[in-house]
Amino acid sequence: MAFYLVRARLRVERAAELRARLERGEFRTLRPFGPALTASLENARWDPGAGEAVWEEEDYCSPPLAMERAAVLDHYFDALRVERVPQGEGWRRIADLPSLWAQPFTQEPEVLRWEEDGPACDPATGQCG
Repeated sequence: MAFYLVRARLRVERAAELRARLERGEFRTLRPFGPALTASLENARWDPGAGEAVWEEEDYCSPPLAMERAAVLDHYFDALRVERVPQGEGWRRIADLPSLWAQPFTQEPEVLRWEEDGPACDPATGQCG
């Protein structure tokens, strides 16, 4: 068994769905990784400097997290990276970061405005008007 510090960009438009599925315990029944994946994601942290979710995950696969990615992670996260660490070291390194689930994720794109009289630009479409 190996342990990894995982960093990934949460797909914000799917954050509420992921949280709801975790609260319902939907991933716990996935074998063999469901209980560990659920616990890791429930305790995931938010790295505001990098804009990434971070957690420690135990895994038995090569390549790392292959089954977890296929079943769950690739649906909810992009740019997933892993670093092998001793058990507990990942959690120690991210202990001071805020909980991932305390973040105010929203699906609505923020509208950026240049000046009061200037155009408003929608970053989702690239349209300015």
